[in-house]
Amino acid sequence: MQVDGDLHIHSRYSKAVSKAMTIPNLAKNARFKGLNVVGTGDILNPHWEAELLRYARRVDEGTYELNEIRFLLTAEVEDNKRVHHVLIFPSIETVREMRERLRSYSADIDREGRPHLSLSASEIADIANELGVLIGPAHAFTPWTSLYKEYDSLSEAYGKAKIHFLELGLSADSEMADMIKAHHKLTYLSNSDAHSPMPHRLGREFNRFEVKEPTFEEIRRAILKRGGRKIVLNAGLDPRLGKYHLTACSRCYTKYSLGEAKAFKWKCPKCGGRIKKGVRDRILELADTMERPKDRPPYLRLAPLAEIIAMVIGKGVETKAVRLIWERFLRDFGSEIKVLVDVPVRELAGVHGEVAKAIWAYRNEKLIVIPGGGGKYGEIRLPEEVKKASVEELESLEIEVPEKTEKPRQRSITEFLGVKG
Repeated sequence: MQVDGDLHIHSRYSKAVSKAMTIPNLAKNARFKGLNVVGTGDILNPHWEAELLRYARRVDEGTYELNEIRFLLTAEVEDNKRVHHVLIFPSIETVREMRERLRSYSADIDREGRPHLSLSASEIADIANELGVLIGPAHAFTPWTSLYKEYDSLSEAYGKAKIHFLELGLSADSEMADMIKAHHKLTYLSNSDAHSPMPHRLGREFNRFEVKEPTFEEIRRAILKRGGRKIVLNAGLDPRLGKYHLTACSRCYTKYSLGEAKAFKWKCPKCGGRIKKGVRDRILELADTMERPKDRPPYLRLAPLAEIIAMVIGKGVETKAVRLIWERFLRDFGSEIKVLVDVPVRELAGVHGEVAKAIWAYRNEKLIVIPGGGGKYGEIRLPEEVKKASVEELESLEIEVPEKTEKPRQRSITEFLGVKG
């Protein structure tokens, strides 16, 4: 069977997270979204563990359930260099054992959802491996708290310790991550890192697993590619829409080439703000291959349904007008993921033709994209050809949509590697 899962979220015990992040709210909104499996996030926090156990029934040692939504035991921790790591636990007993092991290295593990540890990445990975906990870098490419903010390679961070996956984050997709050959042996996870239970946050990135049932053990086998279990689809934001895709000023958002940023010593000449290196440039610095693993599943670039509706009708994502159309789609088709990924566009048009055309454009990468950078999300526009066409005419459209970049022009991977056409 195929199940959709988002394994990295946060609870109301983490900083800057909605107070509405409760187990019942997560179960309700996961059903709206179409998720079958949700990571608890923050399970090392004893208060969040107690809330999970109060509401959800135990399916097996590593799996809990509320209202037909399965919860796996997950957490994010911060190491001594402010790099974040995702943990997936096989049981509550293992959660408690790891909490005790980490307590002497953390001043906030009993109160904070994402505890800070005075341990290195490799030391955390060693403990995880001893306890049978899956571990991998969280949002590996973002410029603030990620692996590649601090290190130039997996081995530099983790040493000889084993890791089991790499989380892509909102500003990268599998194609970008595969430019680094050391990643080819790893499974990629695309998770939301949601701070709100609303469906335009929860599950905005997700993974489609091929498993026998939605349990920890089956998901573990899929991540490790064992026994025919596997991830068959990663889905998430177009990385160009990420806040840190291109190198840009974090105050005025002016975009710069990597050479310009270095020449300006990472200080914006326009406003004096700090220039943040973009994910694209960081990956190009480290890129060492143009090959891709043959078993890498496809990556589907999508946006939350409410954001697509808001773009089409020109209203705010949380307005009543957007909500009414969103509810009509869910009433007819059951969940947001079905609408975004599975339902034929002609059927979607029966609810709202213009939104159906926008979903077609997402599925077929026929959007005009203004990339994000410096902390500002990118923007999307529908091509005029799509707007004017009927739903029946979409498949016959011949349109090429170049990436709409702003000065400066970025190098391609081909140019970076010196490959001639």
